[in-house]
Amino acid sequence: MKSIPFTKAQIESLAREHPTPFYIYDEEGIRNQAQKLIEVFAWNAGFKEYFAIKALPNPAIVKILKEEGCGADCSALPELIIADRAGISGEDIMFTSNDTPFQEFVEAEKRGAIINLDDINHLEYLEKHAGLPDLICFRYNPGAAQSGNGIIGNPLEAKFGVTREQLFLGYALAKEKGIVRFGLHTMPISNELNAKYFVESARALFSLAKEVEDKVGIRLEFINLGGGLGIPYKPEEKEFDLKVFSGGVKNAYEEIFGTRPVPLKIFMECGRFITGPFGYLVSRARHVKDSYKKYVGLDSCMANLMRPAMYRAYHSITVLGKENTPQDTTYDVVGSLCENNDKFAINRQLPKIEPEDIIVIHDAGAHGHAMGFNYNGKLRSAEFLLRADGSFKMIRRAETAEDYFATLDF
Repeated sequence: MKSIPFTKAQIESLAREHPTPFYIYDEEGIRNQAQKLIEVFAWNAGFKEYFAIKALPNPAIVKILKEEGCGADCSALPELIIADRAGISGEDIMFTSNDTPFQEFVEAEKRGAIINLDDINHLEYLEKHAGLPDLICFRYNPGAAQSGNGIIGNPLEAKFGVTREQLFLGYALAKEKGIVRFGLHTMPISNELNAKYFVESARALFSLAKEVEDKVGIRLEFINLGGGLGIPYKPEEKEFDLKVFSGGVKNAYEEIFGTRPVPLKIFMECGRFITGPFGYLVSRARHVKDSYKKYVGLDSCMANLMRPAMYRAYHSITVLGKENTPQDTTYDVVGSLCENNDKFAINRQLPKIEPEDIIVIHDAGAHGHAMGFNYNGKLRSAEFLLRADGSFKMIRRAETAEDYFATLDF
């Protein structure tokens, strides 16, 4: 059973003032996870983790990660604004977007962000609307050279990035236009636990980078290996092996760039890996229904956490106060949306549940609250930071009906 950094008494006390559902993020866990990633890549002097704001777009979290030495990976204007509010600026921002409106390129340029282009045609688009920066990066899609998974999909069918042939053309065109600084980026997979996959991906990218430099006559400043490092959602899964990953990347780097006079910087843009295991969706059982199956209906729903419905993703569930009770009852754990896929768990063995029991859904610290929505008039929940001293700090209040109707004119 997965551990929880708070007690039933703490949650009951918090819920008396702030009704469930709500999210809790473990500050100490997030800080430690960021430190682990940064420390394991200490062999590369220029290493930088650009936290993927899309995973948990809350300035309180982004500010914590800035304090740990992270930058920000942004994909839209609101995420750039969150970076601003957290005190992140300049080349500590990586702007990676697709189908991008020119206004957002302009805003990224204003902030001095590193602009990572998803299409070689975006180079002229950027030049026309925002002007060309000194530094440019292209997102590479390896196509058939690498496999994907169910979240991003097969690289050959993914909408992201440029082909190998386009990569060479893109850098040559950028060089012609007077750009003098360059980077290379890829992100072929998401939530992958096999460290060797990322080692081979890095090796292939390093080889490609060397070929680009030799054929186009440029020097790359950095290679961004993307994110995609997985977390063990299921009880039987093992944690991602950072040492195997970093050691393999180091060997590949030295093999290909060992004699390089100016070292290449290595960047990453992890989101889920940093915050995912340290977020918890806290709900109450509202109803227990026995029809063709046994159902536990929560006061949260797919609008609060859509990963199980969207990806059939597994999230562990704990019933507070019943951690040591036999898990001898089979339930579907569901929400109240008018959609039959509004389910957090299907045929899950849990202790016998009664209305008002407190239900904790684990590993909800990434792509949880961030993917929320208002279908059926559901209001998005509050977010709390669990601090090292055991206190809770609200970092986002719950939505109200007034918020929901704020853009309407009755």
